[in-house]
Amino acid sequence: MARQTISSIPTCMGADLKSKGFKVHEITDIVPAAEVQARRDFYKIVMVTGDFVLKFGDKTVDIDGTYLFFANPNVLHTIIPRSLQRSGYGCAFTEDFIAGREMTELVHNSPLFRSAESPVLPLNADQVAFLTGIYKKLLAVYHSDYDHRDDLFRNCIELIIHEALQIRPVNQDLREHNAATRVTRSFLELLEKQFPIDAPSAPLKLRTAQDFAQSLSVHTNYLNRTVKAVTGKPTSVLIAERIIAEARALLHHTDWSVADIAYGLGFEYPTYFNNYFKRITGTTPNAVRASKV
Repeated sequence: MARQTISSIPTCMGADLKSKGFKVHEITDIVPAAEVQARRDFYKIVMVTGDFVLKFGDKTVDIDGTYLFFANPNVLHTIIPRSLQRSGYGCAFTEDFIAGREMTELVHNSPLFRSAESPVLPLNADQVAFLTGIYKKLLAVYHSDYDHRDDLFRNCIELIIHEALQIRPVNQDLREHNAATRVTRSFLELLEKQFPIDAPSAPLKLRTAQDFAQSLSVHTNYLNRTVKAVTGKPTSVLIAERIIAEARALLHHTDWSVADIAYGLGFEYPTYFNNYFKRITGTTPNAVRASKV
């Protein structure tokens, strides 16, 4: 069965976003498509009922039921449908649409949009009913002439995010009040702030545990120990996963040469990048780029 990007839920979403910065749409049965859209255009919050496999970055989640999904524009998202029966709602918004200190900080600092964590939340019947009401309100106002609709859209986005933060399992939250989780959260935020890479001339600066430890003013061994204790993964693995996710996105969604991608990700020589990429993924950058055709 053909693959399609999560950005094709719905496929008409992109054109409207370019002019207004916001789109809301009801999801109905979808015919699989091979369409691939640019990843850097917008954030998405999708409530969907269906049976499919969701891939984001290098992670995979099986979806069977009703879930809330948060799409970060810096990470490639793909769905592999197992059934064409799908329903729900989706809203999408650009970076410019949420411009403003409080709204921008809410989105940028929310763990729901962090690439290092799962952006998928299972919903119960009460949660589905509550969120359905919000989406229906969004749809009604979207098709109206209400003068302050953009303000209402932003308020509803915030309401969905806050509802999701309450739903999110406690064991996924890195906000516990102890030194280890504070350091880990600072590390993850510092890692994420480096992306997306916008130009080869502005390369990635922090690429090793030592780099991050120095920036956070902690010992490398302490950083490694606390990050592993909180996330279950070594610091080096989290860094590598994020670099590889960015590399894949650049290979699929830009016309940069492999050499430019290597320089943008902080590699001194393209051969170093090729060896690094193949060691972690088992394939080459050129093979990944060729696979998008």
